[in-house]
Amino acid sequence: MSDAIEPAIVEALIAVRGCAYAPYSQHPVGALVESESGARFAGANVEVAHYKGLCAEASAIAAMVSAGERHLRNVYVIGPGEHLCSPCGDCRQRIREFADAETRIHVLNAQGVLLRRYSIEELLPDAFGPENLSH
Repeated sequence: MSDAIEPAIVEALIAVRGCAYAPYSQHPVGALVESESGARFAGANVEVAHYKGLCAEASAIAAMVSAGERHLRNVYVIGPGEHLCSPCGDCRQRIREFADAETRIHVLNAQGVLLRRYSIEELLPDAFGPENLSH
């Protein structure tokens, strides 16, 4: 598997990160999710004054679900710096809800260079999921 990310994905990530609303943290993040059908949905983080915001991954996943899709093939995340900007705990659980063993999570630096690629098991080992609920 190549470490290069498709240029159109990098461009979309940089563009959506530029739309982030992060006046409090100054930490704009962009995310793009690719569904099982191949459709792509972008999202940016959105902060509010009481410090409870919406993560970029949650924004992108919500767009996917709103379009009627329910399975993640790939998740891409880009932060503002050179360091790893991996999904937070809440977003790891959100990703888990719509992922399977084949789903890959790609974390890029500010310029769009791949820093790390995860499986859902690597990102959230021993995860709690729908199968853990008794119905």
